[in-house]
Amino acid sequence: MTTALQTTAHRLAWLRVLTLAVAAFVFNTTEFIPIALLSDIGAGFSMSAAETGVMMTVYAWIVALASLPGMLLVARRERRGLLLALFALFIASHIATAIAWNFALLLAARAGVALAHAVFWAITAALAMRLAPPGKGQQAIGWLSMGSAMATILGLPLGRLIGQALGWRATFALIALIAAMVMFAIYALLPRLPSRNAGSLRSLPLLARRPRLLGLYAFTAIIIAAHFTAYSYIEPFARHFSALSEGATTALLLVFGLSGMVASVLFARLHSRLPTAFLAVSIVLLLAALVLLRPLGAMPVALYALVFFWGIGISGISLCLMVRVLHFAPDATDVATAIFSGIYNIGIGGGALIGQQVMQHGGLPLIGFSGATLGALGTALFAWTQWRWRA
Repeated sequence: MTTALQTTAHRLAWLRVLTLAVAAFVFNTTEFIPIALLSDIGAGFSMSAAETGVMMTVYAWIVALASLPGMLLVARRERRGLLLALFALFIASHIATAIAWNFALLLAARAGVALAHAVFWAITAALAMRLAPPGKGQQAIGWLSMGSAMATILGLPLGRLIGQALGWRATFALIALIAAMVMFAIYALLPRLPSRNAGSLRSLPLLARRPRLLGLYAFTAIIIAAHFTAYSYIEPFARHFSALSEGATTALLLVFGLSGMVASVLFARLHSRLPTAFLAVSIVLLLAALVLLRPLGAMPVALYALVFFWGIGISGISLCLMVRVLHFAPDATDVATAIFSGIYNIGIGGGALIGQQVMQHGGLPLIGFSGATLGALGTALFAWTQWRWRA
């Protein structure tokens, strides 16, 4: 009887983690869906892809600015109720996005989604580890990553197909519907979750005295900006530089998503034994893919291979950095994660903006090399900080 109860509790724990992973899928799908629909959204408002790309920058920088203040405002809130409130805001904002009659209203609606996103990612990693079976915290983080990867495997290609068939507004309406289902699952499956080890304003001076954590934050902003300098514009790159068809471009996004799933599996199997090597190889894969994007991007088979290894690289980097944040700040996990989420989104917004400037002044083919140069500088800085203040 005891064994049966333990088995049931174990399954319920993983079901709760799965619910958070699906929530991560929904949030990541909506953050990056403009990448798959950039040309369609631009056409709807008589704007170019470069002009429409500001959606990515505005969204990311709102998340960046709101992550820490939002986390501090809700630091003592019970987590299940907080998640339900976040999803209510998320759904309402998506309805507004779907009916937006001008680009300014679209940006305002996306701002509401970004505010929900800011707090969601500030609390979710710690919640996943807390809800997981004992000793399975890193696997729970892997599940969250898998949910994020599924956003590019399923969310972006499916959203693109729906957008092409029914219009981009239908994609955002469908995301609202799926979010409502996830909201019900959170209500039905998650227990009450009092705030725990969230940290407060008093945590900030303590975190500021941890140089390896600060170096990690700086590296996060730079390497994510390097990635999004190119990735934000992968759809117009594939269509106009690589001359891929609509269907082939959708398949390219699918390959990128599949590579994220591969990275999650590799992370679960290898990272605990080879943490430094895993991060180093991930960085090399990312930088190599970006450098080779222009010379090999005109060959479809080579482009698919590059995108596959590119996806493994950036997904591996993101997973490694998240685990390190939790390792460096076990006494203030939510605050440290909120800062990480904010800085990550500074990188997203900064990368989208840099990519836009590169496209306008240097040309679309240069987005990969520009990202690689930035990433190499960030890697050198990170290596120095981790060596300088090594234990």
